[in-house]
Amino acid sequence: MRSHQLLLAFALTAGLAVAAASPADATAAASTCRVELNFVDAYDVDENNGDEIRINLAGYMYPSGNRYVPMNNGDRAYSGNFANPSTTIGTTGSALFSLREVTPPAVGQGKQLGSVTAWGSTCATLSTGQVTYVPQHIFGSDYWYYMSLVMTGL
Repeated sequence: MRSHQLLLAFALTAGLAVAAASPADATAAASTCRVELNFVDAYDVDENNGDEIRINLAGYMYPSGNRYVPMNNGDRAYSGNFANPSTTIGTTGSALFSLREVTPPAVGQGKQLGSVTAWGSTCATLSTGQVTYVPQHIFGSDYWYYMSLVMTGL
C-alpha cells in the first residue's frame, strides 16, 4: 500500500513538472510593440550643401528645440542622432514617422519629404521579444532617402 501511495505521489509530481514546463516553452504573442527609428540614409539630398533633417512623430519633432541633423549624400544618421524617436502601438494601431527638411535658423515643422508607417497588423504577427524591420524608400523630384524603423513585440 505504501509503494502505491509513493508511486501516485511521483506521478503527480511529474505531471505538475510537465504542466509547469509547458508554458515556459511556449512563445507568447505580442499585445503591443515598441516602434523606434532605426536609421535614415541620404542618397540624394535636396540642397547642394546638404539637408537639415528632423523626424515628426505624433506632432513631436526629433531632435527637439532648434536642432536638426545635417545630412549630405551618402550619410547615415541613427536613432540617437535624432534623440531616439519611439512610441508604442497596439495590434490595431499605427505610428507615422515623417521625414522633414527644415530651414535654419527657425527650424519648425519644415517640408515633409515622406514618411514610414508602422502598422499594428505587423505587430500582431510578432511574439514577445521578436523584432522586425519596417523599411521605406522616400523619393521626391530632387531627393532620395531610405528610412528604417525597428518594431519589437512586447
